[in-house]
Amino acid sequence: MAFKGSTTEGSSAEVNLIGKGTYLEGKIKTESSLRIDGRVKGSIKCENMLRIGENGSVEGDVECTNANVGGKIDGQITAKGKLVLEAKSRLVGDLKASKLVIEEGAVFDGTADMGAGKTMSSNLPKQGSAAADIPKKENE
Repeated sequence: MAFKGSTTEGSSAEVNLIGKGTYLEGKIKTESSLRIDGRVKGSIKCENMLRIGENGSVEGDVECTNANVGGKIDGQITAKGKLVLEAKSRLVGDLKASKLVIEEGAVFDGTADMGAGKTMSSNLPKQGSAAADIPKKENE
């Protein structure tokens, strides 16, 4: 089921809904937003906003632009933008996101990657470097 609405800019936005009591097995791919209040077993690729309600659950891998998770995910989730794990959510699996919010009470069992493959470096000199080998003054 899809609902049409309007965004603040006045453009049309469509939301696909998997309602409470619905079980879906397979692959989902959508350019619109998606709200899940039922159960999904399979992969999800959402090019817009993904919302998993408190009663919603996903067993499989998820790719999306942004996501608000209030229910359960058992699998890996990749969000190009912002991922919010709400207070009653449960994520068992790895996550990758540019921005991450984990509310108090959320359960997360996995690893998080927010670096897009980049390593963070420290401004401190490394042992064995010329800067690290400079002796300190007596009053330091």
